Amino acid sequence: MTTSTPAPSPLVVRPATDADWPALWPIVEAVVREGETYTYPTDLTQDAARHLWLERPPGATVVAERDGVVLGTAKMGPNKPGHGDHVGTASFMVSPAARGQGVARALAEHVVAWHREHGYRGIQFNAVVETNAAAVHLWRSLGFRIVGTVPGAFRSPAHGYVGLHVMYLDLG
Repeated sequence: MTTSTPAPSPLVVRPATDADWPALWPIVEAVVREGETYTYPTDLTQDAARHLWLERPPGATVVAERDGVVLGTAKMGPNKPGHGDHVGTASFMVSPAARGQGVARALAEHVVAWHREHGYRGIQFNAVVETNAAAVHLWRSLGFRIVGTVPGAFRSPAHGYVGLHVMYLDLG
């Protein structure tokens, strides 16, 4: 007799609340301390991180959770104010333990849909570290293209000076 493993519960992407911060901070802290994907200082404090990560309108922050466990998060909104607010941007973080489980893709698909629903004409990522192959592959699979690379603009602890891609998805 063979026993089957039950299918994992569905991943739910929902708006983040202030009450989610205790579950978000360990994810944000782990990603920031790694120092491989964000330009944030690796000694970023919890208070500073909370201020950076929890977007206020017109932006939004979401969490991805399974069975009530927060596995990842994304924030989104206008890339620039004023005459640039028709182009959005977003940032993503996934718990190291949840990588490779489709969390980033679920968040990315949600973010693209959110920008479309809110009337944005495109999404621009200002600083995708070129050695972050998983992210570059994901964004390309969703239709983003690299519109430029700033050579040596990111100081990676593991790879030294590497480029930062500017990536863009046209929503028009």
